[in-house]
Amino acid sequence: MSAASPTSGSSSTGASSSLSSPSGEGRGSGSAPLTIFAIPKAFRGHIAVIQRNAIASWTRMNPRPDVILFGTDEGTAQVAAELGVRHVPTVQKNQWGTPLVSDLFAQAQQISRSSWLCYVNADIILFDDFVAAVSRAAAWTKSFLMVGRRTDLDIAEPLGFAQTNWAAQLKESAHTKGRLQIARNIDYFAFSRGLYPAMPPLAIGRFWWDNWLLWKARSLGAPVLDATAVVTAIHQNHDYSHTTYGPGKAAMMSSDEAILNCRLTCEQNPADFDEGLSWRYIYTIDDATHKLTPQVVTGNPRHLWKSFKRHSSRTQGVEKLMKRVLFGPRQIPRAAPLREASDSKRGHGTS
Repeated sequence: MSAASPTSGSSSTGASSSLSSPSGEGRGSGSAPLTIFAIPKAFRGHIAVIQRNAIASWTRMNPRPDVILFGTDEGTAQVAAELGVRHVPTVQKNQWGTPLVSDLFAQAQQISRSSWLCYVNADIILFDDFVAAVSRAAAWTKSFLMVGRRTDLDIAEPLGFAQTNWAAQLKESAHTKGRLQIARNIDYFAFSRGLYPAMPPLAIGRFWWDNWLLWKARSLGAPVLDATAVVTAIHQNHDYSHTTYGPGKAAMMSSDEAILNCRLTCEQNPADFDEGLSWRYIYTIDDATHKLTPQVVTGNPRHLWKSFKRHSSRTQGVEKLMKRVLFGPRQIPRAAPLREASDSKRGHGTS
């Protein structure tokens, strides 16, 4: 059963695979309707190989999107120049020197002339099916967020882009040797311009910020589309030795940065963090309201099950929420403001 478009009242069938700006929505002549932006880590060792693979793949999509690389980590400016994409060095940071999601999104929308934008982790390889999916989402509704599950694949060498069939071969390898990841891992966020208002100063790559982006879109009433069925997004496997927290996720998750990120996701109700209710904002791809299939846009009933499971497994939390309704919320001071800096000093980036 297909879902009716919020703007047109009809299903999305036979949508064109070309990405074109809706009438009256263009942001200026000569600009691509889609802008992809990212903040790479330092181009060293294996990380350099996989990031160059990913960014080069974006420039080979048809139609080609505009691409913006943020930050001043080693190699970013050089790769941007080599691949003919825009480089923006200045990004606001927190007190640990980690770039802020809020500034990345604000600058991308200020710089770009596109009607649609997408933050992508800098190790994600994308293909033409990605721009086709964005085109379908944009044709179906004016305001949206599009996400999707990634496929993990071991890639150790530079890709052979000179081969005409590189994309088909790589997709086949992903489907036969790769591992489709769970809905908790979110690596791209394609959204309509203006979807997000001011954001809390969440640190990139320090957990919870990606979940908050889904929750925020849902809280604003925007359709969230799961494009897993029509988009092959390849995550090139790597360790976490590029961060100050070591090669694994556990140390990073318990860090002060990750804890602060978790607190900041509770900006709407600051008492939620201290009362153990931050789970209210930890949305995943399973919380998408709709799915993009090869034929149509359909409703996603799984998001109802996800909401039920989220609340039913936390009876004490639900009890606290009921008491809040009856007696009012607790009042607690907000977190201290974060320092700004001009360039990247710490490891950051992808999951």
